[in-house]
Amino acid sequence: MTRTTTTRARRTLRAWAVPVVVATVAATAACSPIETNRPYSPSDGLRVNLTDDLRGLNLMVVTAGEGEPGAVIGAFANDTSEDVEFELAPEGGAGLTVPVEAGSTVYLGTEDGFDAQLGSVDAAPGGVLPVTVSVSTGEEETLSLPVLDGTLEEYAHLIP
Repeated sequence: MTRTTTTRARRTLRAWAVPVVVATVAATAACSPIETNRPYSPSDGLRVNLTDDLRGLNLMVVTAGEGEPGAVIGAFANDTSEDVEFELAPEGGAGLTVPVEAGSTVYLGTEDGFDAQLGSVDAAPGGVLPVTVSVSTGEEETLSLPVLDGTLEEYAHLIP
């Protein structure tokens, strides 16, 4: 091969390599959506979106044991312009109602927050408690809240 032929071969290879690399990167990016753009539960509790503006955040139950009283931990957020009431109703048990003013968030189980107590938790720690979360505007969702006990130090003081 002459030097001119080698140079042309290299240029041709480069001309094809760039579009192939760009197409490969684009295809890979399309198959890998950015997960932080999606709402998710980064902690022990669950997130529930009743609407874009009405949601439960990091919801869980803390109890000493199955059949014992429990505390619901987490928050309810209301980004609407109307006051609403969230209701959390465990399967087969008495529920609780949490009023949340327009544009605010009510924290559950904290010193300054709403005291959200369940009389009896029908699930053992390590299990899940089926509940229905609804809001006074009519939306509802059924989910399984994780049940925790005082094994983890950060939850021990929350047991009723």
